[in-house]
Amino acid sequence: MLELGRKIMTAGAVAVAVGFAAMPAKAQEFINVLTGGTSGVYYPLGVALSEIYGKGIEGSRTQVQATKASVENLNLLQQGKGEIAFALGDSVALAWEGDKEAGYPGKLDKLRGIAAIYPNYIQIVASQESGIKSLADLKGKSLSVGAPASGTELNARAIFAAAGMKYEDLGKVEYLPFAESVELIKNRQLDATLQSAGLGVASIRDLATSLPINVVAVPADAVAKIGSPYLSVTIPAGTYEGQAEDVSTAAVGNFLITHSDVSDETAYQMTKLLFENLPQLVAAHAAAKAIDPKKALDGMPVPLHPGAERYYKEAGLLK
Repeated sequence: MLELGRKIMTAGAVAVAVGFAAMPAKAQEFINVLTGGTSGVYYPLGVALSEIYGKGIEGSRTQVQATKASVENLNLLQQGKGEIAFALGDSVALAWEGDKEAGYPGKLDKLRGIAAIYPNYIQIVASQESGIKSLADLKGKSLSVGAPASGTELNARAIFAAAGMKYEDLGKVEYLPFAESVELIKNRQLDATLQSAGLGVASIRDLATSLPINVVAVPADAVAKIGSPYLSVTIPAGTYEGQAEDVSTAAVGNFLITHSDVSDETAYQMTKLLFENLPQLVAAHAAAKAIDPKKALDGMPVPLHPGAERYYKEAGLLK
């Protein structure tokens, strides 16, 4: 009888062990935040977001990936190689259309929206000694337009077309990230750089403290020729050292984008935590001051992720 009891107990222990083994361990949530170059605005904001998500989303493991920004980010999302990305509105719209000239292999149909965040200002900055004070003055000069087919470079194409100019009008075109462009100007190997970024971007601040600069205007009539999603805006005087006057330029909205394979709960948490931690984002970069939940749905070029939609409905921002 005692032996029988031992057998029953042993069998029970085995059953319990098998039961525990059959219970799946909770899967770890991996969140890769796709940003841009380390000297831009996307990167510090991406670092802050990854910290917010790492603390706020249970079981999550976060990573920040420096990239060539918008176009690369959107292609990576479509491939499932990232969970949330920063991107310019016109780049997102072209990705949804599958514009091959913009750098997309076809329609990126998995893209889903999280939020409109802050505007990117197209900032054309030249060394004072280059003599460049207007778009027309760029003719015959050297200009860096950002990485090939990046969001910045797509902005450059649009600005040039609106001004009735072509890359062929320039003396030399460089396709370089922000920091590398600035280093070439400092070394007098480049006349000017076009950078699409939040105001006060680190790369241009660095340049302005190193040598005298001219901030080149993009006239309102040129911006009007491009039309939506471009807006005519002003770079306020004093944004950069030595910039004594307001300068007209164009702006394009930035968006946080995810993809359809990200779970509804994760997308909900990513949206909710974004707006609950705005002070931390502002501390990372002042451009985040423009992030406003009331404007988060403005101009969204792709369908909202159902998880984000849930947040906006709870917040009373969507019916």
